[in-house]
Amino acid sequence: MKTAHAIDDKVVELVELGARARLPSRFGEFDVYAFQSRVDGKEHAIIARGELSGARDVPVRIHSECFTGDVMGSLRCDCRDQLEAALEYVAGRETGAVVYMRQEGRGIGLVNKIKAYALQEQGLDTVEANQALGFPDDLRRYDVAAAMLRLLGVDSVRLITNNPRKVDGLRAGGIAVAGRIPHIMPPNPHNAFYLATKREKSGHLL
Repeated sequence: MKTAHAIDDKVVELVELGARARLPSRFGEFDVYAFQSRVDGKEHAIIARGELSGARDVPVRIHSECFTGDVMGSLRCDCRDQLEAALEYVAGRETGAVVYMRQEGRGIGLVNKIKAYALQEQGLDTVEANQALGFPDDLRRYDVAAAMLRLLGVDSVRLITNNPRKVDGLRAGGIAVAGRIPHIMPPNPHNAFYLATKREKSGHLL
């Protein structure tokens, strides 16, 4: 598959666009693009509205997979709320995208994420639990997400995020970030400490 924009070799090394189809959803009508990372073989997706090739200042959400939140509706995080709010926001725009990255548990995987949950039940916060398992607080990477957007010809984005690391990661991957759209979800009794840790230890703008 080709886009209207020339793609440099570095992007091609990182990711391959495998398929595209229409995706009618409860949030609206989208196109879904399926990608495979050449870095680790993981499959990622972009759910998009409108023509992205050559588009500027596109509202974009980079969302990392969360089985417990996105699928099972866990109240320990705000991931499902963030995902659904992003899809609703993008559905109401002429162009926009949600980039869905298979980076479960901030990159440590599902099994280790559940191990971290068990440690959190003993009083550790999310950062301390990851570190107790021998991981940094966040192993996610954003160069692959940037390559996916570049393959679709996106010129610049307005990033839907509270996380400055995502802004830095996309810029390092060659995507111009024209601005940030705050994406703050109301806390509940189960995730208030989690959100406070995001703010105080991970630098999220909450």
